[in-house]
Amino acid sequence: MTALPQNPTPKKRARAREKTMTDANRKNLYEPAREIYAEYGVDTDAALRALKPLSLSLHCWQGDDVGGFERPDAALSGGGLQVTGRHPGKARTVDELRADLTKAFSLIPGSHRVNLHAMYGEFGGKPVDRDKIGPEHFRGWVEWARESGLKLDFNATCFSHPLADSGFTLSHPDRTVRKFWIDHVKGCRRISAGLGRELKSPCLHNLWIPDGSKEVPVDRGAARLLLKESLDEIFAVEYSPVQMRDSLESKLFGIGSESFVVGSHEFYLGYALSRGKLLCLDLGHFHPTESLADKISAILLFAPGLVFHLSRGVRWDSDHVVVLNDEVQAVTEEIVRAKALDRVQLALDYFDASINRVGAWVIGARAALQGVLYALLLPETKLREAEAAGDGFRRLALREEARLLPFGAVWDRFCLEADVPTGGRWLDEIARYERAVLAARGPAIS
Repeated sequence: MTALPQNPTPKKRARAREKTMTDANRKNLYEPAREIYAEYGVDTDAALRALKPLSLSLHCWQGDDVGGFERPDAALSGGGLQVTGRHPGKARTVDELRADLTKAFSLIPGSHRVNLHAMYGEFGGKPVDRDKIGPEHFRGWVEWARESGLKLDFNATCFSHPLADSGFTLSHPDRTVRKFWIDHVKGCRRISAGLGRELKSPCLHNLWIPDGSKEVPVDRGAARLLLKESLDEIFAVEYSPVQMRDSLESKLFGIGSESFVVGSHEFYLGYALSRGKLLCLDLGHFHPTESLADKISAILLFAPGLVFHLSRGVRWDSDHVVVLNDEVQAVTEEIVRAKALDRVQLALDYFDASINRVGAWVIGARAALQGVLYALLLPETKLREAEAAGDGFRRLALREEARLLPFGAVWDRFCLEADVPTGGRWLDEIARYERAVLAARGPAIS
């Protein structure tokens, strides 16, 4: 039974008693759920064991609207990216951002990672251009991550910069501009290797560039050849895979690159497979009717692994907060079905300034974990037996029956074992944090 705090106020005493009763009630639901799943040949204990080591990579840029700390008035610009909303509580300093991340992690079951962009270094109030960013600017992040038991991932920042205003970076026709961005990405890979070495966990360095044009170009091939040459120069330096890994992220289109994107899916697929790099698939970077789940089994036959940026596009790459929708569910099912949880890195990638930013992290992370757990709890053996027998009716019926199984009771068990709130009680924690911390920061400045 949960102990009540010493000398609690009546309100705190009531809240503690409610928590004790709620946890006990939800805990009691697990055994019946376990027995029901067993009727379908599903071992819920095994599913929980499989989910426990999964580490999501939470994106730091949700907490400050993709501003970074290069300058006090930093705000997202360029690259086909757009943040909407001015909800109070935007993180204005690195300490505020870390505090918000710490709060979010306290409400997410499991042990996870933080995904940084290069513009989130600590620059001491001094101007440091992108091609000069180094490991020294991320010492504070390393120390914080070590103290918090977290690991770090990293991204080059090839947008929100004057030399990206043309819409081209690594494929820019001017060698001087290309070299600036080549040097930037080289530096980011060096930083990533240092983060992985310091924290004893491979740091994933992901590369996305905004390169493309609003209208159809005359020569698509010329830009792609320049990008290929830039990447070859960047990857000429190799790092140990125990320190860092490289992934490349494609996009269908962006604002200002509606007609042509240099780093298309086909370009990066070919490059990644031929160079032994990881491919990053973002749920918002493809046509809305295109199934990313269908790509997993095909790519994993030839690639060392995959990275998924979980996002939610509404009509376009709008970076809405991840929820447990059909697309997330389909992707997580395919990953589990391919027995590829150890070959696929799941990361969140969205930015919503219209709602509580800390809550946005928690919604997305819990939805991603729920998607994986739901996949682990599907009656896989019975589904495969029906398929092998050519019994399409039984296969379809089993999938529909699985929707009605007591998934929530197993999820609550996972949360209880991780000592994080079950049900909607985490909403109260967000509300208290907003009143005590975020409200004092005021509205975001657009």
